[in-house]
Amino acid sequence: MSRDALAVDGVHLSLGGNTVLRGVDLSLQTGQLMGLIGPNGSGKTSLIRAITGLAPISAGRILVGGVDMAKDSLAARRALGFAPDPTRLPGALTGFQVLSVAAAARGIAETPQRSLDLAERLGCARWIDRRIETYSLGTRQKFAILIGLLGDPPLLVLDEVMNGLDPISSHELKRELVDRCQRGESAVLLATHGLEIAATLLTHAALLVDGSIRHRWLPEELDNWRHGDPSAFERAAVAALRRDEVASAAA
Repeated sequence: MSRDALAVDGVHLSLGGNTVLRGVDLSLQTGQLMGLIGPNGSGKTSLIRAITGLAPISAGRILVGGVDMAKDSLAARRALGFAPDPTRLPGALTGFQVLSVAAAARGIAETPQRSLDLAERLGCARWIDRRIETYSLGTRQKFAILIGLLGDPPLLVLDEVMNGLDPISSHELKRELVDRCQRGESAVLLATHGLEIAATLLTHAALLVDGSIRHRWLPEELDNWRHGDPSAFERAAVAALRRDEVASAAA
């Protein structure tokens, strides 16, 4: 049975005196894989930071697994997984040590075998005993993803995690996210520029422009395009963006 994993209600967020989120409403249930799509500067990363408790909102409410982020951020954060900035992983530690520290922070006694198996599939297991300062950015990204998925959190919030991944690891990550959703283990919110992902991956999609949700695509639409013309979603998203640009210019 599906249950609410995330509820974003009327969220506003200001940074440096500028309003970056304007009354955002978004909901996600277990088993759903939603793409958050939008141009540069649309507010995707700001929304991700608000959902993960890294940026305090000025109005509205964010519930993670039914827990209000503003009232009990610790409990809310325990219900979600978030991949950190790969450039900020501690270079003096090995990959295994970073995973162990992250596991301990989530109350997990040791790095789960599932995470080690995923490291193998992502092609980074051979680096696990080497220090992070020796990693390429792509390898750091893989370990950041492993951190986000540690402990099988019911909500996964991922920001442009496909960037820097090679084709095999990108394929394996997509397969992992789809499998978790199809088994009813997780809900996934994936912020991405990659419109082609919708053709094979998403169950839902939302278009964020200038801090507001401007359009939503439901499973029926995505399924029709997936089994008919996979490129139709890209054309629809681009058309929606262009309509918004025209409306903004007219205003």
